Amino acid sequence: MTPTISVLIPAYNEVDTVEELVARTVRAFEALGVEGELIFVDDGSEDGTGERVESLQRTYPWLRLIRHRRNRGLTVALQHGFQAAQGAFIIFLPADLESHPDEDIPKLYHKLLEGYDVVSGWRQGRADGKVFASTIYNAVSRWLFDVGVHDANWIKGFRREVIEDLPPLRSDWHRFLLHIAADQGWRVGEVPTTWYPRRAGRSHYGFARIPISFLDVLVIRFLLTFSQAPMRFFGGLGLASLLISGVIFT
Repeated sequence: MTPTISVLIPAYNEVDTVEELVARTVRAFEALGVEGELIFVDDGSEDGTGERVESLQRTYPWLRLIRHRRNRGLTVALQHGFQAAQGAFIIFLPADLESHPDEDIPKLYHKLLEGYDVVSGWRQGRADGKVFASTIYNAVSRWLFDVGVHDANWIKGFRREVIEDLPPLRSDWHRFLLHIAADQGWRVGEVPTTWYPRRAGRSHYGFARIPISFLDVLVIRFLLTFSQAPMRFFGGLGLASLLISGVIFT
């Protein structure tokens, strides 16, 4: 039977959270009364993450595993998960249990059923030291993309058509899935979710990445604008060149 919901969890050295993630996802599917699948993308883990998932597949036939021989990054992990997903709705969650699947899968799913094409979670009670930078980043994102969400880089739910309409993703473009979807005209919504501190392992996103994220969001705004109106860009550039030439040669 084709699942209604596909849940994607990219994981890199997250062996300690696998069993709880599966158990909480089971509760979410049961509470919603839907068929679902959970896809772990083991992104080159060295701590037995993939083996732990495999050990649970005998109990949960809807539990799937994609394995990378080396760490390839979150964008590639998500792309491979998207390609494998069979559900009409696709939900992306982290592996560190900062999001609880039994709470957040129903929230995202119900919001999608209201008619939204993409739904982003909005972390409540966040206390990881990056709140200020995240607030500024999201304010810039709202201004550049006219997207009315407060937490663009958190958990997300998509209708399948949105995923199928995405362009090929460049390195680290996982952070801009919502921006790209909004730019393509899909209806974007938001739902508050509870943030939980990481209990095991360590974060794979450091403070050094924050300045680069600000630059990246400017770059993708330019690229999306350019892809939609290249002649406007080159026309403006040509006009500027003509005016400069006129000044030089008169």
